Amino acid sequence: MNPVVIAIKILRALITVVLLVTFVFVILRLSGDPAVQMLGLEVSQEALDEFRHRWGLDRPIWEQFLSFFWNILHGDFGQSFIGGRDALAVVLERLPKTLQLMGLTTIFTFGLGIPAGIYASLHRNTFADRTIMGLTVASFSLPNFVVGIILIMVLGVTFRLLPTSGSETALHYIMPVITMATADAAIFARFSRSAMLEVLHAPFMRTARAKGLMWGAAVRRHALPNASIPIVTVGGIYVGRQIAAATITENVFAWPGIGKLLVNSVQLRDLAVVQCIVILVGVTMVITNLLVDLAYGWLDPRTRTGDSK
Repeated sequence: MNPVVIAIKILRALITVVLLVTFVFVILRLSGDPAVQMLGLEVSQEALDEFRHRWGLDRPIWEQFLSFFWNILHGDFGQSFIGGRDALAVVLERLPKTLQLMGLTTIFTFGLGIPAGIYASLHRNTFADRTIMGLTVASFSLPNFVVGIILIMVLGVTFRLLPTSGSETALHYIMPVITMATADAAIFARFSRSAMLEVLHAPFMRTARAKGLMWGAAVRRHALPNASIPIVTVGGIYVGRQIAAATITENVFAWPGIGKLLVNSVQLRDLAVVQCIVILVGVTMVITNLLVDLAYGWLDPRTRTGDSK
């Protein structure tokens, strides 16, 4: 890919991160006075003033923002209002559990959704195709928390086959992974099927077959690489869906990850921890979309010069 195109994409990503940090700072300050939210309305004015002075909330807003932005550049996300611990350390403690859950969910989602979509496209309008598409519609229609509650009621309460909360054993992963992967696998199945159907009827596939290439070889060499481009696009969006699904799923199953930490921190008005989580999630999304843009140049040579239609 053209180095100028890469530089422009990286510059866009950096600008997006700066806007993200600014947005997080402004929105959380507009949500109310942290001192009042933490201490309550009944507390004395002296206690409110002392709290604001301790956490630098009595300084001008522009000074707070510059200090906030400068600290972020140096990896300092501030201190948690609860216990005074470093906010980044609090988040990193919970991160491994969330990554484990997301990693297993990704394997399950890709391993089930993409092959199912490809199989359905290769057997279009058959019973298998209609069955797979019917299941994807049902799976995508159910919200994550509904799937989680159904699994808890059936597998956890009624039959007592699986634990309903915590993360101590391998059995604790089964229901959260199924809950998160249900809708995502359906999305990838539908996109994979649509992408493959479009490619299978493309002129280059007819040319490959006319030259004597076997059907299986034509699918592997030509159809799958070309169909992967829209799937990669969905993969960039998938990261954001994973984070949102993790937030819901972790609270349904009392999973000790950053999703549950975020909800608890919002309830407790722990500003520094909320800022840290939102910024880290936003930066992850920006980096993911940047990698997706760069992957286009590898998958589709027409995008490497930056002047493709």
